[in-house]
Amino acid sequence: MKLFYWHYGIIACSLSTATLHIMCYPYFGWLDSIVLNGFGSLALLGAYFLPIPFFRKRRPIVYWTIIGYTLLTIVLWIFLGDKAFNFANTSWIGYFAKVSEMFLLVFMGFDLPLRKPVQVKERV
Repeated sequence: MKLFYWHYGIIACSLSTATLHIMCYPYFGWLDSIVLNGFGSLALLGAYFLPIPFFRKRRPIVYWTIIGYTLLTIVLWIFLGDKAFNFANTSWIGYFAKVSEMFLLVFMGFDLPLRKPVQVKERV
């Protein structure tokens, strides 16, 4: 797979989002939804770029899963997240993670899978 500039953006934004979420481990523990969200981001990044045949065949599904996962993360933070921008606790991480996720959505938009026209084979 040839990587274009937006692929590097997808990788950078996914890694930064995952890092910011996993950084919350000391405060919440490994099994908190915030920390697990970071591992989910890493798993989806791997499914999108690693040469695993199962995921290669289903690349459009993985693409839309990343979009949905990121949008769900943003919406849940809007309704459930701590929005008091304070460096004394972990609330500041949410803002930086959401900025990274917004850029991830922009870069994913450049990689939008377009449907190829179906070719009909003629019978001889």
